[in-house]
Amino acid sequence: MPLNKSSSELNLSIMKLSQKALQAINNPATRRRLMDVLGCTEFTISRYIQKNSDNLTKAAALQVIREITGLADSEILEGPLKKLSQ
Repeated sequence: MPLNKSSSELNLSIMKLSQKALQAINNPATRRRLMDVLGCTEFTISRYIQKNSDNLTKAAALQVIREITGLADSEILEGPLKKLSQ
């Protein structure tokens, strides 16, 4: 059976980091921690920060960002939550 992704059945919105969070993580020590948990290079992490990639909203990355910045999720993330209707 094919997967039908009409807007009434599936509403996916991508979360992004807030500017406050992006500024807080844009330093060598935090980039190294993110490299470790995401398994990529510092160049890639810098690109993720520059482009505000949704890869920075993965659970492991968010845990590092929470620990290092002390920010709440409401301060870290912006944009609508991912919703699946049934």
